[in-house]
Amino acid sequence: MHEARTLKALLTVASRRLKGAGVSSPWREARHLMQHVCKMTSADIIREEDTEMSDHDRENYFDLIERRAASEPYEYLTGEAHFYGLDFHCSHATLIPRADSEIVVDEALARLPLGRDAIVADLGTGTGCLLIALLKSQPGLAGIGIEQSPDAADIARRNLARHSLEGRARIDTMSWADWDGWSSVDLVISNPPYIASDIIGTLDTSVKAFEPHEALDGGADGLSAYRSIVNLARQHMKPGAWLVFEIGFDQREAVTALLQQAGFGSISCGQDHGQRDRVVCARQ
Repeated sequence: MHEARTLKALLTVASRRLKGAGVSSPWREARHLMQHVCKMTSADIIREEDTEMSDHDRENYFDLIERRAASEPYEYLTGEAHFYGLDFHCSHATLIPRADSEIVVDEALARLPLGRDAIVADLGTGTGCLLIALLKSQPGLAGIGIEQSPDAADIARRNLARHSLEGRARIDTMSWADWDGWSSVDLVISNPPYIASDIIGTLDTSVKAFEPHEALDGGADGLSAYRSIVNLARQHMKPGAWLVFEIGFDQREAVTALLQQAGFGSISCGQDHGQRDRVVCARQ
């Protein structure tokens, strides 16, 4: 046995590489990536720590370690993300679902009647995580995801299939400006691009270098997508329907003003687990 090629030895080398690159939990991430490459559990790795890794797996493993050391997000390395207690496929075509967005789902669910059928739409659906979390939480819901990126739309469709929701929802590849289903839905949810263009270059490398800029860039003041959606909703949304937005931590007043000017009522703001403003809701 070549000791330098055992799982234990390679895990030690990989964790040192990640530690040197400034990764905050180097041993845990090195172990998780080994589990991913070798299709093993944590218990398997402990039990078989003296087993040699194959040349193919070792090459793949160190490739992922180097990519992680260069700040590429773990979720893109594995193609998997976790959100609202559910697992999702993700790729560089989509934003990574984040725990901060779970409050957006909570606030949307609070505005949907229990025990009654309703239709929801998710504008700029990405992975489909918001739409799918809603549908999995409330059996009476049906929905549609609108996504203009063909690659992202494919990921969302894969996630619908993963969660056996093809019969209750679909993903349409189009801009929300071209979507004509406003009058048929009871709630519209959206996590639109909301970062001001000149701020993107200051973001953490894991975001600015790897996540899709078209899903981040909200124009000069970060509000372009909100203006577009609010204007469309004002013209076409049916009376009584809800609009639920994820927002940036400093956008509550600006987004609230847009909604007020468009004649929306019942406007409220919710905070994420870090006590930052994260969601604004309004009623047509």
